[in-house]
Amino acid sequence: MVSQITSGIKISVVTSFEGTYYQNYKLQYAFSYHITIENHSNDTVQLMTHHWDIYDSLNDKEEVDGEGVIGKKPILRPGEQHTYSSGCLLSSPFGGMKGYFNMVNFTSTRNFKVAIPNFKLAAPFALN
Repeated sequence: MVSQITSGIKISVVTSFEGTYYQNYKLQYAFSYHITIENHSNDTVQLMTHHWDIYDSLNDKEEVDGEGVIGKKPILRPGEQHTYSSGCLLSSPFGGMKGYFNMVNFTSTRNFKVAIPNFKLAAPFALN
């Protein structure tokens, strides 16, 4: 697990290799990731958007932007947490991801970014 705290918001990530699949006659390596967002601040916050940089050892960086996470824009009061799971396909057994969440602080009405720590994606059979 990797974790990082930005502005009182803790992001923790756990990854898993899910197997290989063929998509459009091309071998793909499937990974899942489980993210926990914890509000350690004194203010209520809401996650509005996300940004991902996805790195594959054989390809260039792919950027993904979107609303909320898995169709939700969770509101977190102080001490609350939100957990969700998602995944990605890579063209190689190695890669990584990092990014950020855009959030709004309900007390100050200010928007702020919360870093998602860099995490590795690696198929266990490819590790030495």
